[in-house]
Amino acid sequence: MKNLAQRFLTQDEYRQIEACIHAAEERTAGEIVCLIQSSSYHYPLAGVIGATVMALPLSLVLTGLIGSRFWIGAHNMWVFLGIFGMAFIGLHGWIERSATLKRRFISPKDIEEEVEEAAVTAFFRRGLYRTRDATGVLLFISVFEHKVWILADHGINAKVAPGQWDAIVARLTAGIRQKHAAAAICEAIQAIGKILETHFPIQPGDHDELKNMIMGDET
Repeated sequence: MKNLAQRFLTQDEYRQIEACIHAAEERTAGEIVCLIQSSSYHYPLAGVIGATVMALPLSLVLTGLIGSRFWIGAHNMWVFLGIFGMAFIGLHGWIERSATLKRRFISPKDIEEEVEEAAVTAFFRRGLYRTRDATGVLLFISVFEHKVWILADHGINAKVAPGQWDAIVARLTAGIRQKHAAAAICEAIQAIGKILETHFPIQPGDHDELKNMIMGDET
């Protein structure tokens, strides 16, 4: 079964984005990497919280109905615990299989923190800090969270204001929400490329130092 990163774009769209990165890097000494990851974290508490919140009222209602019908008592604790246990297990599994439902039980703050941490970890784990002139840029997309993050090495951050990255992220996020993910990603890559070209134009003997396109679920 395909994971979220594999379902996010078609193979043709992945190739289209790689071509956009290659074209952008032909005009700059900077290195652009687009990393698409299924999820930044597995959020184990989301399923527990969601299943509990949903199972409690359901169990209370069913305890009253079953207890009254079979003369057990509408407030029998053992009936309630039995129903709650079965409901919790079923609902927990359902929440874990539904990305849309699971996101409802995760706070925006937790999502923001986990995506930022995953992006920073990926930046170093994938070796983006090893470029010759510290000009690596990571375009990080976390599919489950619906979040985008841009990280640039210190050579770039010394010359580029954070607001420029924020504007690209905002446009890309809007494009993804409008179901135009591939086109929005290409537009973001072109914008990143123009910024890099301004401060780090192509140099003689420059070569591609990093893999252009990565799915974060790759080993």
